[in-house]
Formats: sequence, structure tokens, C-alpha cells
Amino acid sequence: MLDGIRIIEIEGIGPGPFAAMMLADLGADVICVQRPGGPPLPGMPARNLLDRGKRTIALDLKSNADRPVLQALINRADGLIEGMRPGVMERLGLGPAECHALNPALVYGRMTGWGQDGPRATQAGHDLNYIGLSGALWYASPPGQPPMTPPTLVGDIGGGSLYLVAGMLAGIINAGRTGKGSVVDAAIVDGSAHMMALIMSMWAGGGFQAQRGASLLDGPHWTRSYACADGGFFSVQALEPKFYAQFLDLMGLSDDPVFVRQHDPRDWPGATARLTALFASQPRDHWTTLFAGSDACAAPILSPDEAANDPHLAARGTWVSPDGVLQPSAAPRFDGRVVDPPQPPRRDQHRDEILKSLGLA
Repeated sequence: MLDGIRIIEIEGIGPGPFAAMMLADLGADVICVQRPGGPPLPGMPARNLLDRGKRTIALDLKSNADRPVLQALINRADGLIEGMRPGVMERLGLGPAECHALNPALVYGRMTGWGQDGPRATQAGHDLNYIGLSGALWYASPPGQPPMTPPTLVGDIGGGSLYLVAGMLAGIINAGRTGKGSVVDAAIVDGSAHMMALIMSMWAGGGFQAQRGASLLDGPHWTRSYACADGGFFSVQALEPKFYAQFLDLMGLSDDPVFVRQHDPRDWPGATARLTALFASQPRDHWTTLFAGSDACAAPILSPDEAANDPHLAARGTWVSPDGVLQPSAAPRFDGRVVDPPQPPRRDQHRDEILKSLGLA
């Protein structure tokens, strides 16, 4: 879908590389400019999964010898992605002003946690810090327990990478119409707050409260996870009455007075205790079989390697293992096509090819 679009990625860690990987998954020609001497974090593999579909070249951004190469790449690019702290690229002489002087139509994507301005802009931080401050972490765990989410998903990837991708695509479309580039300020703290819009719409309608455990999707017995007898876990989110009715029927609880009033908060603690005991009485596979094929909105909680073998995900090819490396397929899909992800390149693998294309071999 993005054939003919070229993105220059200044190597970083986490959400920036993920955003560039997603653009590569969508067909863009992504050239990752890597730092000489090794990966940005110790222990990272020689072939980084987040580099799949990209071409790689190692350049020293502080070197006068390498600067013309990067400038030539920028000159021919539609977009650039960087994930440095605010001010770092400017000090290198590679900020938006310098890059737009080379290429006025360039979309300059900036991936940070706190954003390019504000009191925290230059402070260090990580996924949990950004979503903790933004409000996105608030409903992440039952009341009385410290909030915790799956690592990186809500902040780095959801509030960061995906917003950067959306911003880059919008900027490229605009540049195609106007010939004018732009600067995309993708801050994880902003994106994760923006993802709260659905919850805040429910808040305005009374469906969500500030108190944890008292709202439509974080308090009832029919919207939580339960431990099973074998140490596995099972998810339940039977929101609509017709799905809740199916759930109760399969659990043998249709006539139990504790479960009749689905939306009465006074019944939630007792119903939760009953379901906790019921789910703990049987292994996860028992519940998986019981709810198979139903609209009860109940499903097992799987690890990634288990998910790869689930019949539904296997049929869709959601998880794949090229060269024995478990990884997700590209998403979204277009026209029903599933494309196997390419093997990630080695560091600096495409140096000769890239230099030759620039006339700098």
C-alpha cells in the first residue's frame, strides 16, 4: 500500500523502530540509519525483529564524512523518524529546520514520551510513567492493587508508535497535496491520553466513575479475568444482556438470584466471589471447551506461543515463526492477503546498495 514511499529512520529503541517497522510492513521503503559499533542497547540480537522489511546502513551522525550520505537520503525521502530527547537532533544540525531546507516536503516524525515541550520534555521516562501521568493507567487493575498493564502495549506502542504512524501518513498525504512538509510531535503521554476518549465518553454518560472498581467495565463480575484450577486464566466480558444471558446459561447460573441483576453494583462483589470459586474448580481447557462456539464473550488467556497454536489465530496466520523466530504477521490486512514477514537484516547490511543508489559508492 505504501510502495514508492521512502522513510529514513534514525535508529532508536522501542516505539520509534516499531512505527518504522509498521510502515515497512505496509510496503514503505524504510532505511534504518544505525549507529556504528553495535545496537543501541546491549543484548539486542544481530537481527532485530523490529528491523524486518527495512534496509540498514551504519552512519556516524557526528561525522563530517557521513553527513553527506544522510543529507542525500533525506533529500530523497518522504519522511524521517527520530526518537531522541528534544534538542538532540538540533544540536546535530539535523533538526526540522535543517532537514526542511534540504527537502521542503519532508514529514519529520518525532517520537518521545513527554513531547517536544512542557516541564517534563527533557526528563527521562518509560512506558508506565507516561501512561501513569496521562490517566491511561488508572483502570488497569482491580481496586486495592497497583495498576499494571501488559508491558509497552498501552504506552510505547498504542500511545506512541501507532500515533506516529498515523501522523506520518497524514503528513505524507498533506505533502502530496501541498508540497509542504510538516513536523509530527508524537508524544506517548498525549497519545495514551487520546486513547481515553471512549472511556471519557462513557464517563460523561455515567458509565465510568473516578473510583476504581465502580464502573461499567472495571467493576462487574462479568468483565474480568479468573484463575483456573490448573494455574491458567480465563477472560469474561459479557457486556450486552443477550451475551450475559448466554454466559449464565452455560455456567448453569440462569436462575441464581445473585446473577439476575447484571448492572446492580450491590450484587457485583458476591457474584465475583461465586465466579472466582467456580472458575477455580476446573482447568482452563474445561472452560475453553464449554464456551467454544458461543456468544458468551468468554475466552482463554493465552501466552504468545499458545496463541500461535490457537485454531482461530492459526487459521488467520496471526502469529508466524519464520526461521524459528515467533512474531506477529503484519496488520492490518488488505484484500485478504497475508504476507510472511521477511527476515530482519543484519546491521549495516545494505551499505553498498544504498551508497550506489545515491551515487556515493
